[in-house]
Amino acid sequence: MRYSDFDHRLAALGARPVHRGRIVRVWLNGQALDTGTRRRSSEDFLPLSLRNALPALTAELDGLAGIRSEHAGNDGTRLLVELADGQMVESVLLPRDGLCVSSQVGCAVGCRFCMTGKSGLIRQVSSMEILAQVVLARRLGSVKKVVFMGMGEPAHNLENVLEAIDLLGTEGNIGHKNLVLSTVGDLRVFEALPQQRVKPALALSLHSTKAELREHLLPRAPKIAPADLIELGEKYARDTGYPIQYQWTLLKGVNDGHDELDAVLRLLKGKYCVLNVIPFNSLEGDDYQRPDPERIREIVHYLHSRGLLTKVRNSAGQDVDGGCGQLRARAIGTTQVVALHRQRAAV
Repeated sequence: MRYSDFDHRLAALGARPVHRGRIVRVWLNGQALDTGTRRRSSEDFLPLSLRNALPALTAELDGLAGIRSEHAGNDGTRLLVELADGQMVESVLLPRDGLCVSSQVGCAVGCRFCMTGKSGLIRQVSSMEILAQVVLARRLGSVKKVVFMGMGEPAHNLENVLEAIDLLGTEGNIGHKNLVLSTVGDLRVFEALPQQRVKPALALSLHSTKAELREHLLPRAPKIAPADLIELGEKYARDTGYPIQYQWTLLKGVNDGHDELDAVLRLLKGKYCVLNVIPFNSLEGDDYQRPDPERIREIVHYLHSRGLLTKVRNSAGQDVDGGCGQLRARAIGTTQVVALHRQRAAV
């Protein structure tokens, strides 16, 4: 179910725009659909036909998604969320009232260092299923920032993602710069976002300044040269007034050398941005390793001392073996996921 479908259902029940807005606002805040305003109860506000339908609507909304398991860590709580058809996605309660949500079950980009990519794309997550992740999180605590950095490539599910972003930035009471869309750099994102009434901040997966290496690490990402991707990001940053977050997963011996560091300094010099270095979340049997802690500190100091704002962003949940995609992989069987990935790679 997409939000547009739900909105049509409400309209068919006699709800005017003011009633429909009220229903979606209380739902997005994790409250009961019959919650009244400070001055009026729902009986004095909502039409009878809509009030009579609230139990069925509540059951349908509650059936969109449920928390299968919670995994609390030092840097946040990772939630394994089960959707109505039994498929699972992950969302993460982050420090400072943040939430990371998933936009797909699996992912088609196939990043070589990502557990989610090993399963390939299973299906899209609807706008209502995306919003349901926010609702579940708000029933556990405050959510003032939502980042689309969980499972999936948002650009490959752009219609649902943009619909969710629009609702969160209007009825969901989340500041537009506190909505962050992460992408490998699909051109459709740069075409669509400037046209939206809610323009989110943007995070771009860079990972290397070398075009060939980046294409190897992100095998099914659009073939955009790193310098061209940065120029697209810079234009959006200047137009919106939000700095671009460039994502760089640190892989020991792959993209953590001084040649890469000097190149990224040249490319990002004077740009309105921050570089997030993300030490690789090592997984048993993977081909990559995270740099040593001392090397990570050296990298951050080297870049920061030369004028590039650089932050370390660990993948939340590493201390409970719950980095992105790992909870779902364990739930369905890691061996099954990796075997499926290898089978598809051999085709």
